[in-house]
Amino acid sequence: MKIRNRQKLLTIAAISTVILLVGDKMVLSPLIRVWKDRSQRILELTQSVAKGTVLLDREKTIRRRWDEMKTNALPSDTSVAESEVFKSVDRWARESQIGFNGIKTTSKRNADDYITLECRADAVGTIENLTHFLHNLERDPLPLRMEDIEILARDSQGQQLSLAVRFTGLLLLPEDK
Repeated sequence: MKIRNRQKLLTIAAISTVILLVGDKMVLSPLIRVWKDRSQRILELTQSVAKGTVLLDREKTIRRRWDEMKTNALPSDTSVAESEVFKSVDRWARESQIGFNGIKTTSKRNADDYITLECRADAVGTIENLTHFLHNLERDPLPLRMEDIEILARDSQGQQLSLAVRFTGLLLLPEDK
């Protein structure tokens, strides 16, 4: 009788173990995985809501900045935009008293609503003059962004420097109504 009870007990234990293993693989593990996925999704949505709230709080500032950018944007006509950039670069060169060697421009249509005007300017001068020129370029209301700057010494003391700067300008195309 003891052997029979032991066999029943072992059979029950084996069946219970198989049921627990199947339950773990088919029920418990998927539930835990779904729980973790939903927790991650809730965290992402909470962060997204926080970012949206910050954007809503800054809406007036962002809209004012965008309107300012649209107002100061280069004209949508590439030749007129190039002319404005040339005039500004000439003014900055005169104000900073650098020897200006020239400027080359190329335009790229990146999307349906804007064109990028890429410019490369070369100049020579002292560190103070070149710094003044770069400051004027950066602070001008024209929508220009410096991309690359290269400064090289032209003499052994480093008193005369040459500057090669690449910057881009934004031409907003008229919106189709």
